[in-house]
Amino acid sequence: MEISKGIIFNIQHFSIHDGPGIRTTVFLKGCPLRCPWCSNPESQRMKPEKMKDAQREKFTLVGEEKTVEEIITEVLKDKEFYEESGGGLTLSGGEIFAQFEFAKAILKSAKEHHIHTAIETTAFVDHEKFIDLIQYVDFIYTDLKHYNSIKHKKVTGVFNQMIIKNIHYAFSQNKTIVLRIPVIPNFNNSLEDAEKFATLFNSLNIDQVQLL
Repeated sequence: MEISKGIIFNIQHFSIHDGPGIRTTVFLKGCPLRCPWCSNPESQRMKPEKMKDAQREKFTLVGEEKTVEEIITEVLKDKEFYEESGGGLTLSGGEIFAQFEFAKAILKSAKEHHIHTAIETTAFVDHEKFIDLIQYVDFIYTDLKHYNSIKHKKVTGVFNQMIIKNIHYAFSQNKTIVLRIPVIPNFNNSLEDAEKFATLFNSLNIDQVQLL
């Protein structure tokens, strides 16, 4: 059953780094991972929360409830720019699969309006849900923090087997995918790490990755 409401913490218009063309990026709250280097730590908890704004030196509320209709209405404002540039909607987070039904409903509605869709995801989700959602996705950003599941769990809080399975499936479906490795000192940046990553990707028939 599709959920018509969810929690977001930002809608960013005229994004040019979140997929092809000019895009509107919608950031969903909630993430099961706890990466120490997270660029959006305010996105980790699912619920709206008060956080201190260092610049304004006061607390602000991060996160608000939005309906699918409200989000799509906002996205459609820039449809002309998408058509001219080959852009569209990008769902980011947080982790979009933390609000699976909500994310799927947004993407499905976007496709009904003939809007190109992209997601940024850790791919940490049950395989069946991953399959279900990416049918509405044209472009995927995903990453793998570590090839070793134990080390992955120690730093991020989750094992990586499900992530690798979903990444492999996405490549098998001929989706446009950008696979990235965040290079973290003393975690995954040694020559041995590079060799182990290469061995894993070769076994999955993945021949191109981006280093962050």
